[in-house]
This record gives sequence, structure tokens and C-alpha cells, in this order.
Amino acid sequence: MRALVALGLTLAAVTAAAAEIAQEARRSGYDFASPEIRAMQDDETANPGMLWVSQGETLWARKAGAAGKSCQDCHGDAEASMKGIAARYPAFDPVLARPLDLEQRINRCRTEHQRAEPLAWESDDLLALTAFVARQSRGLPIAVATGPELRPFLDLGKELFHQREGQLNLSCSQCHDDNWGKRLAGSVIPQGHPTGYPIYRLEWQSLGSLQRRLRGCMTGVRAQPFDYGASQAVALELYLMERARGMPMDAPAVRP
Repeated sequence: MRALVALGLTLAAVTAAAAEIAQEARRSGYDFASPEIRAMQDDETANPGMLWVSQGETLWARKAGAAGKSCQDCHGDAEASMKGIAARYPAFDPVLARPLDLEQRINRCRTEHQRAEPLAWESDDLLALTAFVARQSRGLPIAVATGPELRPFLDLGKELFHQREGQLNLSCSQCHDDNWGKRLAGSVIPQGHPTGYPIYRLEWQSLGSLQRRLRGCMTGVRAQPFDYGASQAVALELYLMERARGMPMDAPAVRP
């Protein structure tokens, strides 16, 4: 709590307008991690997130729901069919007329094609399937669509990123655009690029989604967090992915 108050006082004193990070200056959270954490992420036998990837591979081939179908029945070999998919999400769903993130797409496939119950947010099974799909995009550049149908959602995400909120009256941009590279409670403030989700955080001792991280940030500034799957949360995800366009995916990443 003291650290949050100190951050609020420090950033409240900043009078310069938020400036977006130049493309050549962008750095992923991996670059700010310690050598030990980077080594843990790079070694698949030491990366805890690979436990969920392994579980996801099993679930990919497991039949589910009244339709008795597996993900593999429709999509085949994930190494081929899912290559680059996570790098393009959130993506627009023409039936719903709004973007869905990867977790929502997985659950929509379950309810529509497998006729199975949706998986709960942050459940091991949903994280596992998401991590398995995201793993197939590792090393590929982020390339979300930005067509006219997505423009209102991108604009909303950008607005939310720069909007002050909570009792500390802080915005995402004040930390991740204005003060990246500085320290908060001993940890380096990253630029906030979502290249590695689902992500294993040592603080959590678990894998977690980008929405979990966003909710944690909102709680940190003493704001009411978005519900999981809320349209605002997906819009913010979409903007963050567009903000990181061209950066390589590295899921499942490991962070402090």
C-alpha cells in the first residue's frame, strides 16, 4: 500500500503529457526481467508455463460435449492450424459484431461446435488450451486486424489506456509510457506489451490471462476492475496488442 501511495504521489507530480513509445524503443517484459527469469522462460524444461501447454495438448485431442468432438477433429494438427492465431487476437466476430479475445473464442468453439459448457475464466483447462494455442505463435509478430469494424473498439481501448482512474487517479499510460524502466517497490516498470500471455508470474505462482493482469493493475490503483470478458477489457486487450504490433510473441512467458 505504501508503494502504491508513493507511486501516486510521484506520478501526480508529472505534468508532461503522455507520449507513446517510439517503435524503435519498444521492449518486451522479457527485456526487463532478471537473467534468472529469462533463463527459466527460455528452458522449456524449467518454464512452469509449459505444464499448462502440455495439459492443453491433451485437451486439444480430447472429445467433449454433446457433439463428441475434439478441437483436433475440426482443426487438425495445432502446430500447423494454430500457427499465428494468437498473434491475431482479439479478432472481430461478425456474428456478435464485436471482438473476442482468445479465451472467448475457445469457449465459443466449445458451446457452438462441441456443444459443451464454457470453461470458467482462469480455470486450469481454459488457461491450458489458451497456452497451447498461444505456444504455436511463439516467435511470430503480433498482427491484429485493424479494419473499420474494429475502429470503435480500438478507439475505446486507447481511451481506457490513457484514462485516469481509481483513488490514485492514475492511467495505464502514466506507468507504461511515461515511467517505464523506473522501479516500483523494487521491480522495474515494463512497457506493458502483452507478448507472453497466458503468462506465469512468480507473484501468482500460477499461469494467468491478460485480463487477470489488467484486473490486478486496476485493483492496484484502487479502481473497480472490469468483469472477466467485459467489452471494455477486450477493447483494452485489442489496443494493447495493436500497440505491440510487430513484436514477437513469447508465450508462455515468465515474469516476476
